[in-house]
Amino acid sequence: MPLPVTARSGSAGVSGAGPGQPLVSVQGLTKSFQRQGRYVPALRDVNLSVGEGELVCLLGPSGCGKSTLLNVLAGILPFEEGSVVVDGRPVTGPGAERGMLFQSPMLFSWLTVRDNVLFGPKARRKGAKAELVRQADAMLHTVGLDGFGDAYPHELSGGMRHRVAFARALINRPSVLLMDEPFGALDAITRSRMHRFLLELWEAHRITIVFVTHDIEEAVLLGDRVCVFGARPNGIVRDIDVPLRRPRQFDDLETGEALATKRAIRQTLSAGAVA
Repeated sequence: MPLPVTARSGSAGVSGAGPGQPLVSVQGLTKSFQRQGRYVPALRDVNLSVGEGELVCLLGPSGCGKSTLLNVLAGILPFEEGSVVVDGRPVTGPGAERGMLFQSPMLFSWLTVRDNVLFGPKARRKGAKAELVRQADAMLHTVGLDGFGDAYPHELSGGMRHRVAFARALINRPSVLLMDEPFGALDAITRSRMHRFLLELWEAHRITIVFVTHDIEEAVLLGDRVCVFGARPNGIVRDIDVPLRRPRQFDDLETGEALATKRAIRQTLSAGAVA
């Protein structure tokens, strides 16, 4: 069923990606940082395409540039060369059509769960109060938090706070969710629950997701493809399809196809491409 929210902000009168075009397109991207008076390259001539409804994982160790690429997609970081297009529109800064989720849920502690979810629409003054409350409660239902709208973040578990962050991003009806190691700080049990939650959410709504991780198991469990990063600033050195069925189960990680995919990823990481 469709997400219970209104159409994407800013979509009226602006054409999105056309038939056959990728929803996310990065071509020839070069990004550097200035440190101690000199420019240090982070990414050089990077290319990435993500189709509508795909879940693509960016995998590599710390410092390889995967989070830098995600922040460029989010419009948080500028870049020197290349093009970055999402849903047919060049990325020139942050936008509601690109939802961002970080390792920490980054909720406002003084706001209720419902008001955290409504922060974006209220800031953009989108809709009457009663309609916004209805949308927020519908979104909380979508992420399995019925009845928690009046709670505060400190009253929730870690997994529940991450679900609030999902609801806050999804109420803006983004074209793509950008996720930067969102479950990295969770304990193993809660992390497994959030993996199951994300898989079920994706199956129900086929949200386009770009997911940063350094965990091979996580990438193979979640992704349609795994883009493996080489040593900075090489960026993506191999794009590996994950040939596992959907809907996906944890047991699928023990199949021959999964083992072969994990082996291919490990070989890429250890073949001298990553410093």
